[in-house]
Amino acid sequence: MSEPRRQSTMADVAELAGVSVPTVSRVLSGAANVSQKRRDKVMAAIAELNFRPSAAARVLASRKSEVVSIVAGDTSKYGYAETIRGIEEAARAHGYTVMITVVETTDGPEIDSALASTMSQPLAGVIVLKFDPPGVAALKRIPGDIPVVALSGIRETGVHQAVIDETRAGEELTRYLLEQGHRTVHHVRVPPSRREDGRTTGWRRALRKAEREIPPPLDASWDPQSGRRIGHALAEDPGVTAVFCGNDEIAMGVIRGIADRGLRVPEDISVAGFDNHPLSSLWNPELTTANQDFAGLGGRGFQLLVSQLRGEAGPRFSSDRPEIIVRASTAAPNAARGSVAERDEAV
Repeated sequence: MSEPRRQSTMADVAELAGVSVPTVSRVLSGAANVSQKRRDKVMAAIAELNFRPSAAARVLASRKSEVVSIVAGDTSKYGYAETIRGIEEAARAHGYTVMITVVETTDGPEIDSALASTMSQPLAGVIVLKFDPPGVAALKRIPGDIPVVALSGIRETGVHQAVIDETRAGEELTRYLLEQGHRTVHHVRVPPSRREDGRTTGWRRALRKAEREIPPPLDASWDPQSGRRIGHALAEDPGVTAVFCGNDEIAMGVIRGIADRGLRVPEDISVAGFDNHPLSSLWNPELTTANQDFAGLGGRGFQLLVSQLRGEAGPRFSSDRPEIIVRASTAAPNAARGSVAERDEAV
């Protein structure tokens, strides 16, 4: 006796039509934000498979989706966690719930696998934290018919996006250090999302405008201990009087490494961070930094998504510049340390 034929599902229709499951759901519900070409493909697949949606599927397709997906490369770091908090609070205020998908690789098939369960849900839209290479890669894998917003520190075209203007803040923070009398500013960068992130671009731009030496940037990992090791090397170079770090945790590691070598911050070397981590004002010395409003970034990104969902002809882009916060970790250069560097250069 032959086995009964398996009833087709929305996933089968989506595979045959070459679209996502949410697209099939939108076609079944009569949603307007599906192109006629995709709609025709879905209807053809439905006819070929003789698909008959179950009662549960009809209810699911007909109701308004109230789920927003957050796609992120990490959820544990301060900036990621605060941004997610901002999205969740804004979503809750508008009657939406959020689900989080972590993507830890730039490999396309692995990203697709990580996104598979998320994309099978009846999503209202997706917000991607484009803070790192996995986030950048994931953004490119989101189906084009799903409303999406990207959050990052660098603007790019072709997508609704909310950003924190890291480039201008990095430039302003570097210029502040130069104005204290430092001949140049060394830079410890965190892993970039692309070839170079905004805070590094801003640092380089400020030195170029001031016609100062641009030292090679030093690469840290996300681990503050990597900053500590770099701090050891910086302390041993008498030409280093000011350091701008890619985030506050790395700056804390650099300060510890400088102290390990018997030098003081800011008396011997000034150190500035970026982010305004909650511990930055409790560190010794209190850390000069750039205050990135990550929660505000999440809220602004959600507002851009809501505008899409409502079909409003609102802005596609939202930007905010971090505020420079001057604290005790930066000061004018130590004249004695500078004179040592000048003697070394003369030799």
